[in-house]
Amino acid sequence: MKRIGVDVGGTFTDLIYVDDEKGTVLVHKTPSTPADPSIATVDGITTLCEMAGIKPSELDQVFHGTTVATNIVIEHNGANVGMITTKGYRDIIHIARHKKPMNFSLWQNLPWQAFPIARRRNRLTVNERILADGSVQIPLDDREVRAQVRKLKKAAVDSVAVCLLFSFLNDEHEKRVAAIVREEFPEAYISVSSEVIPQYREYERFSTVALNAFVGPKVSNYVRRFDAELRRMGVKTGIQLMTSAAGVATPEAASERPVNLLMSGPIAGVVGGIWAGRVAGERNVITLDVGGTSADIGLAQDGKLRMKHLLDTKVGPYQAMIPMVDVDTIGAGGGSIAYVDSGGIFRVGPRSAGAMPGPAAYNQGGTEPTATDAIIALGWLRPELFLGGKKDLRVDLARKAVETKIAKPLKLTTEEAALGIFKVLVHSMVDAIEQSSVRKGFDPREFALVAEGGGGPLFASHIAPEVGVKHVLVPNYPGITAALGLLTTDLVYEYTKTAYVMASGLIGNAKASANLEKQFAVLEKEAMRQFAVDKIDKKRIRLERIVDARYEGQGYELRVDAPRTGVDDKWLKAVKNEFHAAHEKEFSRRFEDVDVQIANIRVRAIGEMPGLKPVLVKKGTATPPKGALKLTADAWFEKSGKLAKVKTKFYERTELLAGNKIQGPAIITQFDSTSVVPPGYSAEVDKHGNLIIKYSAAVAKAAESGH
Repeated sequence: MKRIGVDVGGTFTDLIYVDDEKGTVLVHKTPSTPADPSIATVDGITTLCEMAGIKPSELDQVFHGTTVATNIVIEHNGANVGMITTKGYRDIIHIARHKKPMNFSLWQNLPWQAFPIARRRNRLTVNERILADGSVQIPLDDREVRAQVRKLKKAAVDSVAVCLLFSFLNDEHEKRVAAIVREEFPEAYISVSSEVIPQYREYERFSTVALNAFVGPKVSNYVRRFDAELRRMGVKTGIQLMTSAAGVATPEAASERPVNLLMSGPIAGVVGGIWAGRVAGERNVITLDVGGTSADIGLAQDGKLRMKHLLDTKVGPYQAMIPMVDVDTIGAGGGSIAYVDSGGIFRVGPRSAGAMPGPAAYNQGGTEPTATDAIIALGWLRPELFLGGKKDLRVDLARKAVETKIAKPLKLTTEEAALGIFKVLVHSMVDAIEQSSVRKGFDPREFALVAEGGGGPLFASHIAPEVGVKHVLVPNYPGITAALGLLTTDLVYEYTKTAYVMASGLIGNAKASANLEKQFAVLEKEAMRQFAVDKIDKKRIRLERIVDARYEGQGYELRVDAPRTGVDDKWLKAVKNEFHAAHEKEFSRRFEDVDVQIANIRVRAIGEMPGLKPVLVKKGTATPPKGALKLTADAWFEKSGKLAKVKTKFYERTELLAGNKIQGPAIITQFDSTSVVPPGYSAEVDKHGNLIIKYSAAVAKAAESGH
């Protein structure tokens, strides 16, 4: 099977090609084209096919991770959204939850009001009402609905969001409204809450459905255009798109529910990091994916992804109540710009030079110093070795930018200023990792730090002792790990329904248990129907049951796994035990004498895709081959708390063998990334080609003392 994974970043588009039969693996990086990401993607696929000596028509699968949906929300350039809702509820998405971004400030900027997803004039109501038990109090008037739809058509909206009260219990009215919209306004993109997210919580449901309508037209057009371009190239298989739930979706499913693509960009890196950790024998990993614009931090214990709480799944200021892997993103990357602000404070990021103009060293018009320029000034990146020598780096321009903008204003040497830029970003990443681990009850000493992205291996060694992880793991293709992650994931859908059932009401109650089992069965049937459309073999389908549970009186739930054995007293006991354990882990408390409520039930449907087989590299001795050492040159490192120029060996990673050991200071280069092994560190190549970078006791002690 021949497969390509494409991950579109803010600065570079990363691609990986895998031929399972021949064991061939090829990687490629190309500058991103933010105006139309498909341009760089198509060019990259074409180039990679030429490198592999195949035609695009020979590809069996193309996986795509994209930030298109997320960028639409962040840049506020989505569709003109109209909304039809229950009378009296048109301002739900304006009022939100009365939470202030700054509790004690007299001046409040509320982004969801300043940049509304649907403007008030386009939020229209109909006089209907379904009650909390699902019964109809006020029937729907078709004539009133038609009149409101015609108003939206006259207002030239692009899409229509249908959000009625309690439709998650009874979707009769929403289905009828949707049917009328399709009759009266067929050209409009339609987003119906009972189809997108049939779940309780009015504001979050309304916001999610409106977001789906906001990104829908542009995302569906992008997906269709990209899919058509691949077909034109002769690619017979459709694209598979990464979702926020760590699965992939077909173009049809992604076009219907594009909200599931929101924040999906960073997730492939976590999936790839888990796979790399598993290959290296590490079940507990913290992933650090540093690109040109940002750094993404994820954590997986025992090889399992962590999901965010549904009230924490935001995109910018907007609530998106969708299944989302827990990944934290900060504005710290290779393109992060360093500057001295008006108060004389030295800062780095979150503003980035991006793909254009990029770092000053790229000689594309950029004059502001970036993290990449700082690393070049320290001598860690060299023109003849960067990107396999295919990218012309101007060391003089990098040094000039650092010297002019940072060193002179702060009365530092160029190297001191460069190290300062680097250390500011290291501090930001350390803080973000601690928030993702220590503050959530995880001990970093039990984890390996997987360095990913073009910049991850540059920073990871300096971060490791500060955080306290066991060691650093640099995968074979660190710069392409997110693209590789796309090839290791499965086709995943998640279906949900609000249940509102107390555990005490299920004990010994066969009728109530049967009703809950029936609701699970409905969701599973829906999942199987989708897989039939996707033409997935039943042997490759796996269904998992999940419940959102809470103690009686609590306002928020925890997500826990549930058995697929059928709902009975034994099933209930297992669910309660899972919930008590999850609550204790999250909050250090469990209350076994308090009743448990099952708020929502979920079915996570997984269509298993062919996995990746790890390769074995040729075995060598502890001493690297002579040809692997490309040069020895001066580079700047901290030694005993002082900046010093030291002789540093530069190795080509592709020429290293399993068992090779390298003592720092050393730089290990490859096409897609560069790994730094500082003084006091050592690196070893394992049997699969992974780099294991460890630090000495002296380095750990210095990190603890703050030096």
